[in-house]
Amino acid sequence: MSFKFEKLIIWQDSMTFGEEIFNMSKAFPIEERFNLTSQIRRAVDSVALNISEGSVLQSNPEFRKFLGYSIRSISEIVTCLYKAKYRSYINQEIFDQLYAESYRLMNHIIAFRNKLL
Repeated sequence: MSFKFEKLIIWQDSMTFGEEIFNMSKAFPIEERFNLTSQIRRAVDSVALNISEGSVLQSNPEFRKFLGYSIRSISEIVTCLYKAKYRSYINQEIFDQLYAESYRLMNHIIAFRNKLL
């Protein structure tokens, strides 16, 4: 027995990505706990949450809307990554890796959403 969303690769990938972002943000300074740390964690959690919520008992147009929320959350994550890099909380290598993963996940979600016409 499983939920429909558990079979979706975009959901599985967003769960893995969420854990990577969570672990990376553990190194942020304590004074960022209620700011950047909280913001990037909420944004990355929102990606998987919207995929799962949109997939259950929703029409395709409604599911597409929830996938749009996930895509916008990825844009928020990327902006947080820039903030973390500019503030020297992460180095260029970590930034590049997470940026590339963000881009790949966003494009997979867009491709999946485009098939839900």
